[in-house]
Amino acid sequence: MKNVFIGGAWPYANNSMHIGHLAALLPGDVIARYFRMQGKNVIYVSGSDCHGTPITRRAQSLGVSPSVIANHYHEEFAKNFSDLLFSYDIYSNTMADEHKKHVQDLLKSINSKGFLFEKTELSDYCPNCKKFVVDREITGICPICGSVANGDQCDKCLTALTPSMLKDKTCKICGTKTILKNDTNLYFKLSAFENVIKQYLDKNKHAWRPTAINETQKYLSQGLVDRAITRALDWGIELPFEGYKDKRVYVWIDAVLGYLTTCKMACEQKGLKYPDFLTSNDTVSYYVHGKDNIVFHTIILPALLDAIDKKLNKPDNIVSCEYVNLNNDKMSKSKGNLITVNTLLANFDPDSIRYFFIFNNPERKDCSFSLEDFVLIHNKHIVGGFGNFANRNLAFLEKKFEGKLPKINIDKDVEKYVVSTYNEIGKLFEAGELKTACTKLYDYIQFANKYYDTNTPWVYAKTDLDKFNKVTSNCLYLMANMANLYSPIMPNGCKKLKDILGVRENGWKPVVYDDKKVLKDIQVLYPRLKLEDIDMTKGASDTLKI
Repeated sequence: MKNVFIGGAWPYANNSMHIGHLAALLPGDVIARYFRMQGKNVIYVSGSDCHGTPITRRAQSLGVSPSVIANHYHEEFAKNFSDLLFSYDIYSNTMADEHKKHVQDLLKSINSKGFLFEKTELSDYCPNCKKFVVDREITGICPICGSVANGDQCDKCLTALTPSMLKDKTCKICGTKTILKNDTNLYFKLSAFENVIKQYLDKNKHAWRPTAINETQKYLSQGLVDRAITRALDWGIELPFEGYKDKRVYVWIDAVLGYLTTCKMACEQKGLKYPDFLTSNDTVSYYVHGKDNIVFHTIILPALLDAIDKKLNKPDNIVSCEYVNLNNDKMSKSKGNLITVNTLLANFDPDSIRYFFIFNNPERKDCSFSLEDFVLIHNKHIVGGFGNFANRNLAFLEKKFEGKLPKINIDKDVEKYVVSTYNEIGKLFEAGELKTACTKLYDYIQFANKYYDTNTPWVYAKTDLDKFNKVTSNCLYLMANMANLYSPIMPNGCKKLKDILGVRENGWKPVVYDDKKVLKDIQVLYPRLKLEDIDMTKGASDTLKI
């Protein structure tokens, strides 16, 4: 493997991003940073989904163009990701000209292979709004669990739906009961790929989490159903075919094809060949998303890739996350039950936010967020562990030895432990087991602090300088590698610490400090948090002002 493709799910640009989205998407950045340290050719991409029905519905309610909503939140998302130190090679959006053109070209390719067909059928029409209404504009009763559901998916049982499957349908816009009228749309022959997807699942499920396997199997057990790729809208990508002036590309195909459009853009920037990057046997892929996006990455995207070009690599690693709950309820923009990324950034250091949501990531089951837990983890792990080990060594050297560092003199046992830690953490990162990796990293800090306490350098500083220098050299070696090992998760603080120690290397291998470096003005890397000082009214829950 020399190439790594990482795709982060495209968030809807209809409201401020909440911490559930952050928890789902953050693993992608950690994996990207790790593989860059490995020296791989990494392409890490994502973008804002600007053509969803939630955007058009919100625009209608505010009396503005959908582009006003989409542009506002796209810019906000881009800033959020930048502030949180995400290292996307490309963060685009579905309104971008490059994206639109490439999606149209891909649709032409799919059509040329015979996988698109025209179909006239009875569709839901609102007699009050005088228009056809599409999935997210329809509400009804889920045929599987009996809950109230949208026309595309039941949020209760996560079953992917079509409007025709719902009972007692009404228009979400005005509440009127829908009627059926003939409408003509283009459809994708998803049913033709059922065996392809079954074989794909059997081959790759070893690299998936249990929920991803279960959701995919559940979807397959219902039988794959052909899906419309057009909808009656005036907001979205225009069809590259005659006879569809009143239709736009359906957002489900628009967004997932964004992985190809952004990969193409990134290849052009990096001087790499596209689509060779996505067809090479030397490329491994990671697709990072939340639980409610699983089937779009394990069924729909692989089918589209197969339809476009059988040589295109299907997703290898499905890095799906469960939900982040608040007050034992699923976080939701529509419910207003959320904490936004803006609020977190207004109160906390980006490294601290990143560490918490990796250490407490909902990899296999839902997790809960509370300020008490956040403060506890920050103070115990980041301040009391990472920061304390650095400060207790560096401050002592600055105070007692004019900031001069001892000659490098590393014990074989310490060196062996460091090497084994790189191997263990690297395997966990590659497997997408970031939560476990974070726990193992904390074990490393505990090892380092125990080494310091057991070998009492503060005593040797008064009684035996040779032993002091030996112990301190090992502590500085452990510290330099602590900064290197943690850098995919806490890049800012790790860079500061590496600069202090004169560590120039940034590869995934043991590093050493610069023993000619002289310490000056050593500051605490991370201050302690006090619960009473946190103001969760900072950072608007919704920044749009109309």
